[in-house]
Amino acid sequence: MTERGDSPTVGRRRPGEGAPTAIPESHRAQAPKSVGCFVLTVSDTKTPETDTSGALIRDLLAGAGHTLAGSAIVKDEPVDVARVVREACAREGVQAVIVTGGTGVTSRDSTYEAIEALLDKRLPGFGELFRMLSYEEVGAAAMLSRAQLGIRGRRIVASLPGSPNACRLALEKLLLPELGHLVREASR
Repeated sequence: MTERGDSPTVGRRRPGEGAPTAIPESHRAQAPKSVGCFVLTVSDTKTPETDTSGALIRDLLAGAGHTLAGSAIVKDEPVDVARVVREACAREGVQAVIVTGGTGVTSRDSTYEAIEALLDKRLPGFGELFRMLSYEEVGAAAMLSRAQLGIRGRRIVASLPGSPNACRLALEKLLLPELGHLVREASR
């Protein structure tokens, strides 16, 4: 409550007051326009020639002005996934690691657990929003996704499903609009 007894508002103005405070907009204005990204595809079967999701992610990142700092394909083995994510997060020039694949519920899907164990902070809202948006496209099957976002060593780590449609949805609706903002906040 304020001295006048009314509740404070953020981002809204009262009659007679100046411009609204747009804290998220000021954060975005101070955020990097280009982010160094590492793309990791987790798959037991994909090759550089058949990795459509990894290629799509790289294309969308480049189209949005971000820099590809590296990419790799690794089998869905927790030790290998964790090793590559750790190495990518330690590389100079990598501000975000985007992983595709291994987020489902089959016995071979272990990306979620491998990455979850590495995170310093978790941003559960990403997975929640992703599943909400995915529900609009695939219905109740959206609950089978374990997409996640978190921070490791001041680097953004996003883990997406392996389907190109899911990757496009996650990048276009969630990651690309906020990637610079996420990096700014994680690096403070």
